[in-house]
Amino acid sequence: MKAFDKLYTRFPFLKFLGNRYVLVIIFVVVWLIFLDNYNYFEHRALNKDIKELEDNKAYYQEEIAKDSISIRQLKNADQTERYAREKYFMKREDEDIYIIDFEENEPKVEDTTQL
Repeated sequence: MKAFDKLYTRFPFLKFLGNRYVLVIIFVVVWLIFLDNYNYFEHRALNKDIKELEDNKAYYQEEIAKDSISIRQLKNADQTERYAREKYFMKREDEDIYIIDFEENEPKVEDTTQL
């Protein structure tokens, strides 16, 4: 007990640690923050995962809305033909298709002969 008295006289701000209620509160706080199965750090990780999943849900709902619009449009025969001609380069029997590639879409090749 004398060691604690010397400690209290040297550091008076530690005197409140002698109260058993303070000790219990400190123990509970430490337990909840670090030792519990659902501690503070676990909650942070779970909240981060929940946010990522909600973002994914919103992205996929937007994609579903876009796809449902496309499906509705493809039920029309003219739209189906237009889609096939644009995406798969299909053609009618009496026409020719010319595919034009622009240089800005091609990757640039560096000239190594000048080194």
